[in-house]
Amino acid sequence: MNMFTEKQKSGKEDLSKEQNKIAQGTSYNGDITSEGSFRIEGKVEGSIKTSGKVVIGKTGEVEGEITCENADIEGAFKGDISVNATLALRSTANVNGKANIDKLSVEPGAVFNATCTMKGAVKDLGSDSKRSKGEKTKEGQTA
Repeated sequence: MNMFTEKQKSGKEDLSKEQNKIAQGTSYNGDITSEGSFRIEGKVEGSIKTSGKVVIGKTGEVEGEITCENADIEGAFKGDISVNATLALRSTANVNGKANIDKLSVEPGAVFNATCTMKGAVKDLGSDSKRSKGEKTKEGQTA
């Protein structure tokens, strides 16, 4: 049995764990599409679309649009970001723009000046107002 046969039978590889890096001192202007994750320590102007994770390091700057599974920001971001899972803002993060996310994690010290839309179910707040004024709640207090 050939040791390479297993890999060939499995079909398409999971490329979301592959790491792409834009190093400090590097500037990129344009659109990037990849199945792998990104670590940005330099400057990017344009859009980044990936099914992996985007990390903007402390020296990283991104201006444009990001679409990804997860994002971890330590540096600067300006634009629109869409994250299918968690957006994590570290204490050195500076984010300006629009965010469409599922979950948000913010460390103290992070700057988050963005219009944020959280995906998922919207909680119905109207159900409490439907009670009549004299109706008793579970605790025995009137509503």
